[in-house]
Amino acid sequence: MLMPNNPGGRVAVLGAGPAGMAAALSIAQAGHEVVVYERYREARPAGNILNLWPPPLKALRILGVDTEDLGSPTDSEFRNLRGHVRAHVKQDPETKRAYGGGFIGLLRPELYERMLAAIPPGTLRFNQQVTRIEQNDHAATLHFSDGTTAEHDVLVGADGIDSLVRRTLWGDAPKREHRLHIFGGFTFTDVDGTEPNKSVLTHSRTVQGSWTSIRHKGRDGFQWWVLTATDPDAPAPSDLKAAATATAAEFPAPLPGLIAQTEPDNVQRWVLRDRPRLKQWSKGRSTLVGDAAHPTSPYAAYGAGMSIEDGYFLGRALRGIDLTDLTAVQRALQSYEDPRKPHTARQVQQAYVLGQVFHHAPTPLRPVRDFILDHTPLLQKVAGDTNPREIQKQLALIQD
Repeated sequence: MLMPNNPGGRVAVLGAGPAGMAAALSIAQAGHEVVVYERYREARPAGNILNLWPPPLKALRILGVDTEDLGSPTDSEFRNLRGHVRAHVKQDPETKRAYGGGFIGLLRPELYERMLAAIPPGTLRFNQQVTRIEQNDHAATLHFSDGTTAEHDVLVGADGIDSLVRRTLWGDAPKREHRLHIFGGFTFTDVDGTEPNKSVLTHSRTVQGSWTSIRHKGRDGFQWWVLTATDPDAPAPSDLKAAATATAAEFPAPLPGLIAQTEPDNVQRWVLRDRPRLKQWSKGRSTLVGDAAHPTSPYAAYGAGMSIEDGYFLGRALRGIDLTDLTAVQRALQSYEDPRKPHTARQVQQAYVLGQVFHHAPTPLRPVRDFILDHTPLLQKVAGDTNPREIQKQLALIQD
């Protein structure tokens, strides 16, 4: 249904991940016709484990996604290997009542299923490989591998860190290597030492080992990950579970037990990379959302969440806009990206810096770093206090 006084228009979204689906839902609510083009034959999750903070949860609810019993609410702590708490992520009591905790732990496939169920019929088109993009004052044109084309009033690049839309708008640029990799998995087996509704992030001198409560389709369990330095050009270990087990060997319970109880097929590995910050996301009739605009490290625990927020805010910016009017489109796209850039840039850079501090500090400085983290409120201020304040700011911006 069109919003009042909204002439409607045709919008193309490239990519059916969380950013693309959120953008499609929000743009449809704005009264425009939207088509999501996905190169694969289905919307497939890029990974298994996931955390979502309250702002994306609020956005999902407004976008019509069923969030009832989605994920396990958690409270988060940073600890050292001896169990000393370095930081506790504080949350506003009202926010905890509304959303259950700091963030929810879940598995990515269920988020996809919930979002897909909310997408209007006929919106998603699979096996659509876009090879080239053009735009002019009148339309954005997609060229597909089968020789066909499609014209739209607005193009949204939700096509990830290797985005064709970003490359078309702004040219190519090398990825920034974090020189880190992460092993992650999940289990529904009870393990001694776990606590319900908890997320514990523990650091040794060189490794982060973490575990978090999850809920997946009515089942309670735990996800875990271990994150350490690597050569990004080195081949992946042949046995991911064995590599994760060795990396976590020095950590206290329950982390080693959780890894031991995880099926090998439920262990995955990612090499951490991002891209240089863009000063501008939009050009002409095209813009970017999610990892296409601001790919980020898992250290932020906010990549999927920021992607969902992007999609929500983009649709709101396009309400009441005549999409045939290029000037109006450009003004709307600018109003979408201007408030998002400082927030996303801060999250991306903080995630990068934390990764460098915890895993690439020179060997002689590591005891000094750990002394500071154990005996000063530095980490509490950076991770325990600042992030919750940012969460509150974003919650206030998301309105029905």
